[in-house]
Amino acid sequence: MAAASVALVAGCTAQAAGTGSTGGDGSASPSSSSPAEPSASASDSAEPEASPTADGKAPSPSPTFPTPEPSDSTSASTGTPASPAVLKDGDENERVRELQARLRQLGVFDRAPTGFYGTMTAGAVKAFQKKQGLPGTGSVDETTWQRLLGASRKPTADELKPSTTNALDAPAPACLTGRVLCISKESRTLAWMIDGKVVSSMDVRFGSENTPTREGTFSVGWKAREWTSTIYHTPMPYAMFFSGGQAVHYSSDFAARGYAGASHGCVNVRDRAKLAALFDQVKVGDKVVVHW
Repeated sequence: MAAASVALVAGCTAQAAGTGSTGGDGSASPSSSSPAEPSASASDSAEPEASPTADGKAPSPSPTFPTPEPSDSTSASTGTPASPAVLKDGDENERVRELQARLRQLGVFDRAPTGFYGTMTAGAVKAFQKKQGLPGTGSVDETTWQRLLGASRKPTADELKPSTTNALDAPAPACLTGRVLCISKESRTLAWMIDGKVVSSMDVRFGSENTPTREGTFSVGWKAREWTSTIYHTPMPYAMFFSGGQAVHYSSDFAARGYAGASHGCVNVRDRAKLAALFDQVKVGDKVVVHW
């Protein structure tokens, strides 16, 4: 009877952050009051957020670069003719995505591939060029690309379009024992942990300033593989309720628009496949920790 009474008022879905209004799908663009948005440096802002991941990721083919045109320019550091750039700042395509994935393998690019060549990518290319003894132009010419191919392997589908774009931060102390959904508002991630070890992780988003996701230590009260919000009448697949009507659940709006929206208090997940696997592992009574 207790679970049934909670179910009657259970449900949260995407909304405009900082407002109570919703669109036809229960979502709208957020205002500046959206919480849990880590501040970005000037260099970070030059790279747009990674495209929302969905089911059916596929690897991109290795880029085939055009033959460089002859150039009269000369590298100041080597005195040899410099090849024209074939990938450079401002480019946006699947070739750039593979470049970023390969640079990430080598530890010089620390974000999920976005497919956009901005200042962070240029800095990573410069770092690679320096290690290779090449002119640090920050742009990719044929020589740089061939060196990169030799130093890295062809990226997998998950490396090209990873489900988790945000790096995990240090878990709260309460996350270090037992079976825990460890949810960080600072890094906007959920880590499924067992006895202090991360089993899987995924990106999440939270409620707005008006309908915040509650912080603290809770437990999974009940689960529903298929659920429709009784308040907002929107689907909440793979819902795991931990605090009244607040639950971890899949959000198609989050998958489509990323952090351009907010929930009504729930913890939204945008990778349906990962959440489906997690749903089967989590048991009623498992711990849920929401922290900064």
